This record gives sequence, C-alpha cells and structure tokens, in this order.
Amino acid sequence: MIRRATLLLAGVVIGASATGILISADIPARAASDDTTYHEMSLFGDVFERVRSQYVSPPDEKKMIQDAINGMLNGLDPHSSYMTAEESTEMRDQSKGEFGGLGIEVTMEDDVVKVVAPIDDTPASNAGVLTGDKIIEIDGESVRGMTLNDAVDRMRGEVGEPIDITILRDGVTKPIEMTIVRGIIPVQSVKWRVENDNIGYIRLTTFMNEKLDDSLNEAIEEIKKEVPEDQLKGYILDLRLNPGGFLNQAVAVADTFLDEGEVVSTRGRNAEETRRFNAGPGDLTDGKPLIVLVNGGSASASEIVAGALHDLKRATLVGTRTFGKGSVQTIVPLGEDGSLRLTTALYYTPSGTSIQGTGIEPDIIVEQKLPEDLEGLIRPEGESTLRGHIQGDKETDEGSGSVAYVPRDIEDDLQLKYAIDLMEGTEKNDAYPADPAKAVEKLQAAKKADEAKAEPEKAN
Repeated sequence: MIRRATLLLAGVVIGASATGILISADIPARAASDDTTYHEMSLFGDVFERVRSQYVSPPDEKKMIQDAINGMLNGLDPHSSYMTAEESTEMRDQSKGEFGGLGIEVTMEDDVVKVVAPIDDTPASNAGVLTGDKIIEIDGESVRGMTLNDAVDRMRGEVGEPIDITILRDGVTKPIEMTIVRGIIPVQSVKWRVENDNIGYIRLTTFMNEKLDDSLNEAIEEIKKEVPEDQLKGYILDLRLNPGGFLNQAVAVADTFLDEGEVVSTRGRNAEETRRFNAGPGDLTDGKPLIVLVNGGSASASEIVAGALHDLKRATLVGTRTFGKGSVQTIVPLGEDGSLRLTTALYYTPSGTSIQGTGIEPDIIVEQKLPEDLEGLIRPEGESTLRGHIQGDKETDEGSGSVAYVPRDIEDDLQLKYAIDLMEGTEKNDAYPADPAKAVEKLQAAKKADEAKAEPEKAN
C-alpha cells in the first residue's frame, strides 16, 4: 500500500544539504523601489558598460551577468545561487536516477569547495575523500574564483574519465593530491537488510530522488515478507550522512511511519506564506518500535524527518547532533536562462521549533569512535560553521552539527549496535520505546504559544 500526503511540487537543490519546496512559474513583479535602489542599479549599469567597452580584452558579457547574479545571491546565504540552463537540466536529471561524477555533496566556503559528505560506494568515497575536506584545485586549476556550480560542473563528466583534485585536510600539513576516475553515481536512495533475524534496518542515503517514498515502501514490504509479524521487533531508520533533498519526499518518508499529525511547517517573510504539511492515516510499519540514527551529516530533509518523528514521539533518536540546516530554497525557472535557487523560508518541526543553526539533539547521545588514522582529521561540521549562514532564532555559541562519520564495518558501528541492543532489550533507556501519547500535551502547549506569538504580529 502506498500513501501520499497532500504536497507541493518540490525542487531539489544540489548544494550543501539543501531542500527546495516549490518550483515557481515566474518571478513576481518587483515592488516600487526608492531612489537609493534606482541609483545603485544605475551604478551597476555604468560599471558594466565601462568594463564592456574599456577592459583590456573583450569580456564575455553573458558570463559577466551570470557572475554578477551569483555574487548577489552568494552574498545572501550559502544556499542561494543561480543555475544556468545546463546546470538546471543536470539537476533534474540527477533527481531522476543517475549521473556521471565523483559522488560527493559539497558547498562553498572561503572560496574553496568543502565536502559535506561523500556518498557511499562512489569513486570519491572509495578514494578516501572525507567530510570536511576542502578541494582547492580541480585538474590543476585553482577553484578560487569559481562559483559552486562551476566547480560541480567540472567534477562531473564522462564515466571512466579521470580527474585530478587537490585537497586540504585538517591535521595534515601538506595538500593531498588524488586522481579519481569518474563513475556512474546512481541515486540509490534506499538500502535495507534484516539484523539479528528480527529487526528491519533501512538506510536512506539522499532525498534527491523523486521516487524515494516508493522505494521505502518496497523495502518495508520486503522486510515484512522476510520476518514474520510476531517476530519483527521494530525498525531502525538510518539517516546518518544524508544531506537532504526534496521536501515532498521528506514529508512522505515521515508520513510512512505516522498515522496523523503535522510533519513540518514552512514560514516565509510574510505570515500568509506559512504552509503546513500533515501526515495521512496508515502507518506502514504498524506501530512497531522505531529508532532513527542521526549524526552531523544528517541535514535538511533528514532533519525534517527526524524532527517530526521525534516531536510526535513516534521514534527514539540515537546518535549525535544534526547539521542544523533549517532553511528552504525555492527553485524559480527563468526560461532559457536557467533557474534561481533562493532561500525563501525557514522550516519548523511539529513543536514549532526552528533548527536553523542549532540542529536536533538525539534522545540518546552515542558518540562514534573514529579510527586512529582519522582522529583529528574529521571534525564537527554544521550549518553554524558556514560563513554567511542565516542566524537561527535559537542559535547559541554551541552551534550545530557533530562529527559526520559512519564506519564501513558494522562491528565498529557503535551507534547502530546500540540501537540493535535497545531493540533486543540488552540496553535500557527511558527514551525507548517512544510513546506517541506523550507528545499530545507538549504539542498542544507549543501550538498555543505559537498562536499567542502570532497575535501581536497580526495586530501590527
């Protein structure tokens, strides 16, 4: 059985753990500007004309405009940017199945490309690229001066073609040079297996797949076929190192484990822009105990799912603090000129909490030990460490994020082993199993407080 909540058409974003919610048909007309704005626009026109006519060599005027737009958007926050028509097409293709490249989620920081997370079983992951690595050269060319989209475009390419990258890594004194052969990067978003003959384990690697909810439903059905209902102790949903993707798929995933309740709300500049997404009836896991694994690599759409299942007391969260990206990007098509990726809202968990710059702290904190050769090389990363990020209304000096690392060998995976022990009963904790009945009173109080806060805004 496949259920779908009522959702908006969502746009995927290929930046660092970014979530889009809406593909807009056009850009609304600009409101009347004051004299200062007109003066600044006139200044831009004067500078453009001076460069076009007097620069030492004829410049690429189209690229000048694109760079100017990117500069304007990049100055807003790390997740807003402009995409050319080619980049927009690549983004759509990626969301439908596979692409040729290295297999890394990246962002731009201090004029270099920073690795948010390598994707499992891809050329980058197999070559040893780590979360937090900073790519400073691509095929011998410095990335300084490139936009994020430029860098991503250079790293993608024909399958089987090699690419040379140079990275800086904390704790390593010299730059590291790697030659990686591009491969097919499948958007294999769901992996599953049965642990101990009685626990369903499901890992979601990305939300950048339009059919993620279908694949999740198939995984659950396969687990049910393999394990008799009376022997199935529960499910472990692994969202570690999952950088996000489509909002509609995040809502659908949370809805899979819920019978009712608000999954997430998004709030923009104006009160009338608030949107709420609710779960429909029919928990496909039949109310079985649920544990969600998270770490510093769990971002955006992953945090929407974790936040909903946590606030509604449907699941127990195990691991370390999440990345803390609580902003929403809208994809605005610009016809033949590409598309605009613009931060238009913040999202809030069912309790009315914004996780922007703070992340979500698990019910049970289980630190993952790093192997000796990686100690000091992988450090806590989060939205709060990104330069120019939007300041969260509850952000503190503690910030967001944590170490983003998952061992390849299950025997070394302390967080997964703890979750299994909880379900087997060899570990005990008051937070497990989660009790949805306990969420009602807390959520009602949060809703009243939210409504009370909104009243003065309406009065103004």
